[in-house]
Amino acid sequence: MTATPATTTPTPATATTTATATDAAPGAGAPAASVLDADFYGFQNLLSAREQETVLAVREFMEREVRPIADDYWERSDCPVHLFKPFAALGTVGAAWSETAGFASSAVFRGWIGMELARVDSSFCTFIGVSSGLAMSSIGLGGSAAQREQWLPPMARGDVIGAFGLTEPLSGSDTAKGLRTTATRHGDTWVLHGAKRWIGNATFADVVVVWAKDTADDQVKGFLVRRGTPGFTATKIERKQSLRIVQNADIVLDGVEVAESDRLQGIDSFRDLANVLRVTRDGVAWQSLGTMIGAYEAAVAYTAQREQFGHPIASYQLVQDKLATCLGNITASLAVCVRVSQLQDDGTQRDAHAAMAKSFVTTRMRETVALCREACGGNGITLDAGVARFFADAEAVYTFEGTRDMNNLIVGREITGHAAFA
Repeated sequence: MTATPATTTPTPATATTTATATDAAPGAGAPAASVLDADFYGFQNLLSAREQETVLAVREFMEREVRPIADDYWERSDCPVHLFKPFAALGTVGAAWSETAGFASSAVFRGWIGMELARVDSSFCTFIGVSSGLAMSSIGLGGSAAQREQWLPPMARGDVIGAFGLTEPLSGSDTAKGLRTTATRHGDTWVLHGAKRWIGNATFADVVVVWAKDTADDQVKGFLVRRGTPGFTATKIERKQSLRIVQNADIVLDGVEVAESDRLQGIDSFRDLANVLRVTRDGVAWQSLGTMIGAYEAAVAYTAQREQFGHPIASYQLVQDKLATCLGNITASLAVCVRVSQLQDDGTQRDAHAAMAKSFVTTRMRETVALCREACGGNGITLDAGVARFFADAEAVYTFEGTRDMNNLIVGREITGHAAFA
């Protein structure tokens, strides 16, 4: 697909937002605009011309391929796995790594791509992000040169889908000390025992990065567990009411044998794992921003055509107040996301920077999707109004990659010099 380069000097006041799915013909997405009205201060201009061109290609893909099917897949709790490889063909998967980068790009660009995915469907963003973010970052940051060369190119092409197995049934935020999955070495083989929960993509992933505690030194290690390995089972978690497209799973590891060559050679402690989480926590902030924008765009479109007392409800003060508050939240969050990604590019980002971005943006997201739902009245709880899916999905995004409370404690430690963790 050939993308038209994005406008380099858009005027936010006259920018045309992408139309909602209800404006498009059935089964087809709306054409993508070069800029978004929700980017009120024109942050997209910080991207290079090549980055903006790729952003527009991703936006077009999401409008054409994902928006028309998102509600149906969400309602059925199914995942359009068939779209992973076509999406990977756009060249954004693995953009952070030298082995797979199609062109030199910034962390702001990579975050912006996640925002574009979540703007149409936060579940699709999670589905892609688990493999291209969490799994590939584990290998990119913690793998040896040989492991990076073995795994990153096929993952970037979409030939291999990854998952990330950290969270456990009995330890949510307490991953540092509460990790119960164990790894015991016998010669050149490691044997894993334990359980994981909420592992996205695990029911169909080709490889799962499993984090376990070494029984010899009590340190965290990372292992690449291939699909079909004896002793590994993944069972889909049913009855979810958030991110329903994401296929989260309970994993059981019952004597799973992994070769030493499939242990991430650069991971020797929880601190090494924390380096992965710091990078991917930025991505959750961008995803939260996209979730806000998706709900905001739907609310603006709905209130423009919904009439009460002979006028569109968008013409009433209380509705405009809600929408203006939402746009303020989006603009502030976009500024935070851009800056924390710039710090990543500069090599000056600290844990507290990423933690504050995740905490702040997800909190603004929760308020924003609620205001958008409220602006749509009773119809706001239906998928037809376009807000309900974002409203529900926001709850999961608000929680994962560290709750608001845990991230605020990371920031609090930076502020005071005292660790207040239990």
